[in-house]
Amino acid sequence: MKYKIISSILLLISVIYGQLPASKQKTPILLKNGFIHTVSMGVIEGSILFENGKIVRVAKYISPPDNCEVIDLSGKHVYPGMIAAVSGIGLIEINAVSVTNDHSERGDFNPNVRTNVAYNPDSELIPTTRSNGVLVANVVPSSGLVSGQSSIMMLDGWTWEDATLQSPSGLHINWPSMKTEATTDYQKKALKTAKKHLSMLETMIKDARAYMRLRKTKTRKAENYHPEDLRWESMIPYVNKKYPIYIKANEVKQIEAAVSWSKRHSVNIVIVGGKDAWKTTDILAKNRIPVIYEGVTSIPMRRFEDYDQPYKTPYVLYESGVQFCISSFGYAGSTEQLRNLPYQASMAASYGLPKDVALRAITLSVAEIIGVDKQIGSLDPGKDATLFISDGDPLEIRTNIIQAYIQGREIDMKDRHKSLYSKFREKYRQLDILK
Repeated sequence: MKYKIISSILLLISVIYGQLPASKQKTPILLKNGFIHTVSMGVIEGSILFENGKIVRVAKYISPPDNCEVIDLSGKHVYPGMIAAVSGIGLIEINAVSVTNDHSERGDFNPNVRTNVAYNPDSELIPTTRSNGVLVANVVPSSGLVSGQSSIMMLDGWTWEDATLQSPSGLHINWPSMKTEATTDYQKKALKTAKKHLSMLETMIKDARAYMRLRKTKTRKAENYHPEDLRWESMIPYVNKKYPIYIKANEVKQIEAAVSWSKRHSVNIVIVGGKDAWKTTDILAKNRIPVIYEGVTSIPMRRFEDYDQPYKTPYVLYESGVQFCISSFGYAGSTEQLRNLPYQASMAASYGLPKDVALRAITLSVAEIIGVDKQIGSLDPGKDATLFISDGDPLEIRTNIIQAYIQGREIDMKDRHKSLYSKFREKYRQLDILK
């Protein structure tokens, strides 16, 4: 009878599962007797206290305040929530089913597009991603030359407004191919398009600054007044260097051209992708250009490269003094792989990158590059209580994430993977394969 009841409960969970957004933190929470991995201040064996969504104190011993929920960790670990530097989560559900995707707009120039308004907080991919410790994502658009503006989203909330941590966070440009030779008709057409896009990029910042000057004109006389244009209006924070411009570039020529372009037009850029960043460390370090390195676990770009070049590139960037962070493949087509972000860092650690730097590369280093390091990325007093409890090192695949908190809210840790695990475990129990 006991087994029948358990079986019924497990099957019921697998059928009715749905993520439930967390309510606001109501009382202080003290996590004690654990290992607190602050990232910024090393590991503290002790406790962490957070209240009203903010970290109050991290120390060996902390006296619980009145009306405080005390959780004994019994030697478990606390880490800051991992951050996806670039991702399509919430915009892409099933890549092969177009009606479930909202990551692109038509046309080559869409700087006014913002991803947060298209973000789907009910995506099935969000709970499975959270279950591996990834709690925040910089959600990016992915089409055309100028794709639009990304938004930093917390992976919990009833609506996109609830989930938005910061919007916008940057403008995204897909840098054109820098190839100069073409033999087939297709290659000639692609080369013509690339030249057109390069020309557009050269005039874009100049036109944006000209528009900004016109908009500042105080008089509204017909000969002087310029009406508002949403696309050019969206460019103003980028020519003013308020936010960075993220440039998707992998090859040496693309990276060098992008850096040269940023210097000519005096704008702040971040290289996204950066497959050939290991060849351009001098120019990146000299000009203080950050790199969001994608796909540590990918294959080499060229046949003559070392088989492990993608694995060891983070170490090369680290040794060369280039500011960088690690991302999973962030654009359309691989959102379901975002949950594997810690294993991208783990592979880099296996090929030379110090373990603490690898952890930083998916937490605090990401926060610094995308501009939210005052809020998240490490376990410091005053920052958001966006963190998780684990039974070991999250860079190890055998580690389980026990509980997560986003701004102090206790997150529902159920997901589709867990419900399917319970379902099929019960199946094999009924078949007497498992006891």
